[in-house]
Amino acid sequence: MAESTIWWLMAGAAIGIELITGTFYLLMLAIGLVAGALAAHAGGSTTTQLVVAALVGGGAVAGWHLVRSRRPAAAPASSNADVNLDVGETVHVERWNADGTATVKYRGANWTVVPVEGAVPVSGPHRVRQVLGNRLVVESI
Repeated sequence: MAESTIWWLMAGAAIGIELITGTFYLLMLAIGLVAGALAAHAGGSTTTQLVVAALVGGGAVAGWHLVRSRRPAAAPASSNADVNLDVGETVHVERWNADGTATVKYRGANWTVVPVEGAVPVSGPHRVRQVLGNRLVVESI
C-alpha cells in the first residue's frame, strides 16, 4: 500500500470520528493528515511527510484556537435572544407584589416576573432580559 493511501485513510478516519464526536479540532488535525498525503504524492520522504503533517495540523489547531479565543463568549441560553425568543419582548406590569414579584399576561398565559438584580420595581412596560425556569426577568423601559 502506498504511503499516500495510508495518509488518506487516516484523514478519512479523523473526519469520520469528528462527525461522530463534533470535535472541530479533530477536523483541523485532519487537514494536517491531508497535507501529509499531499507530501507523499509529491514524493517526500517519510520524515518530510511527518513534519508537513505536524506543522500544517498543529498550525491549523493553533490558528483555530486563536480565532475562538478572540470571539466574545456567547450569552447563556436563558438570556440569549438567538436561543430564547422571549428575550427582548415587552410585557406590561400593573403592580408588584410585596415579595418583589408580579404576575403578567404574556402569550396567553400568566407568568411570574421579577425585576433584574438591583432594579427598583415600578409599574409600566418592561422588556424581558432573561427567562429563568418559569419566571421572566424584566427591566423597566
